[in-house]
Amino acid sequence: MKKFLLGTAALLAMGASASAADLAARPYTKAPAYVAAPIYNWTGFYIGGHVGGAFNGNSGFAGTSDNSDGRFLGGVQAGADYQFAPNWVIGVEGQYSWVGNNNTNIAFVGPGVPAGTGYNLNQKGLASVTGRLGYTWGPALLYVKGGWAYQDATETLFTPVAVPFATTTKDNGYTVGAGLEYLFTQNWSGKIEYQYYDFGNTTITAPAYLTQFGSSKNDQHVVKAGLNYRFNWGGPVVAKY
Repeated sequence: MKKFLLGTAALLAMGASASAADLAARPYTKAPAYVAAPIYNWTGFYIGGHVGGAFNGNSGFAGTSDNSDGRFLGGVQAGADYQFAPNWVIGVEGQYSWVGNNNTNIAFVGPGVPAGTGYNLNQKGLASVTGRLGYTWGPALLYVKGGWAYQDATETLFTPVAVPFATTTKDNGYTVGAGLEYLFTQNWSGKIEYQYYDFGNTTITAPAYLTQFGSSKNDQHVVKAGLNYRFNWGGPVVAKY
């Protein structure tokens, strides 16, 4: 019995040694490197274009109706942005928009006014130079803007008999607005934007029989969508750990 037990123990020991020899050493695997998500960089110059619609304000000459129908608008823009702090973006933008004709049409009806008398302000274009301040998270930028505005406009007075007329219409004014811009890639971005233009009041000072109608607010509401190509400085920034 003692010999049997010793033989059995020897066989078990030999089997354990063989099994341990057959087990390969566990390979060492390096942990995968952590790749930080890119932080989009808004710093740089850009150029682009836009399309949209322009709408008159509701304040016309007293006792008249102001044409506030929407008109097609399209144009170009260029600017530069600087990202800092690190989620804030400051910039400057110049923009010009061509506008559909016949912005304001007025029919005058009143004491001493010849039948068929009317006024037209044909606004052919809108321009602006604005500052811009925005907050960015990921590829999105929410911003506000404001600055100087200009309108390219001509005026016409329609009367049965041609008469000289004069107005106090201003071509220079101010604009404010807000929008949302999104980087599809580091070089291409799209935006939607609202912009308000104010050129003060238009007042007809001659002929005398039209002064009874007072003044008309000369302002515009513009909604547009745009596309920009960006010449970024240095590409996307990567967070360091």
